[in-house]
Amino acid sequence: MSRSRIVIVGAGFAGYQAARTLSRRFRGAAEIVLVNPNDYFLYLPLLPEVAAGVLEPRRVSVSLAGTLRNTRLVLGEVSGVDLDGRKITYTDPEGRDGELEYDRLVLTVGSVNKLLPIPGVAEHAHGFRGMPEALYLRDHVTRQVALAANESDPAEADARCTFVVVGAGYTGTEVAAHGKLFTDSLAKQHRRAGNGLRDDARPRWMLLDIAPRVLPELDRRLSKTAHRVLRRRGVDVRTEMSVKEATKEGVLLDDGEFIRTRSLIWCVGVRPDPVVEQLGLATERGRLLVDEYLEVPGHPEVLACGDAAAVPDLTRPGEFTPMTAQHASRQGKVAADNVAASLGRGKRRPYKHHDLGFTVDL
Repeated sequence: MSRSRIVIVGAGFAGYQAARTLSRRFRGAAEIVLVNPNDYFLYLPLLPEVAAGVLEPRRVSVSLAGTLRNTRLVLGEVSGVDLDGRKITYTDPEGRDGELEYDRLVLTVGSVNKLLPIPGVAEHAHGFRGMPEALYLRDHVTRQVALAANESDPAEADARCTFVVVGAGYTGTEVAAHGKLFTDSLAKQHRRAGNGLRDDARPRWMLLDIAPRVLPELDRRLSKTAHRVLRRRGVDVRTEMSVKEATKEGVLLDDGEFIRTRSLIWCVGVRPDPVVEQLGLATERGRLLVDEYLEVPGHPEVLACGDAAAVPDLTRPGEFTPMTAQHASRQGKVAADNVAASLGRGKRRPYKHHDLGFTVDL
């Protein structure tokens, strides 16, 4: 008798926890396949610290092959799901296509950067959603300060030392807070080395958001504290403000002011992975609707959780759980337990978790 095949799509907080739990539950009695573009699990909340040189990349990534026993890793980006045929299609890092049949499917595809239809943003903004982007941003910021130190034109030097962050949520606020400390340190190093950086050419960081306050998801008291910390550090915080147009020379703000810069950092937010739209199933604001057991209605063999799933919040009837790591990791474990229950191991249970709050590192 052949083993049941459980395919998990995505190795974020939900997918990694699901794979880890299933590998321990079945210990080889079922075939567990994890499909992910990279061979590591990434602790996304600490990416701002990587971009600012506070943490090394290896401190926020975990090897999938090294930590998940009895799990087959398939490197690839899922391009489609055939619900009737019970199979998925994917493209590996070298462009080759493949497909996998499944008996149970756990969709934890996560989220991607949210792009707004603002002229020039797609061409000139730096995204911030993965390790390559964080490492690129660190190198880019370092390079801009170094180029400014050897720039004879004061206006050009100022443009290179100006960094604009759009989005004052968790990620954008941390990027601006850490980035200011990082560039101040870089500028001090160049002055000490006699590299020509003017004493008055201090790196300038701007943090923009259309919301009336930074960290609008948090309590007003915490938001005010964060705002005070940022301003004291020298970050130019502008609320109820965004970018109207981005160009190679800088950004045009909503109020008509043009900011010369070579660094537009886009942290506006995220949206569910586009794979969800292709399923043709019911969604809630782009997230796949599931029941309290994380099952997709009409397809009990398919479970979904994490950012890509609209999971009913049993602690707040009528609402859905927010797109946070604490919910995703716990949902991954429940999804794994419910998959095991569907295969005769244990009893399924609904997802219920009281929100524990958030941590924002400034």
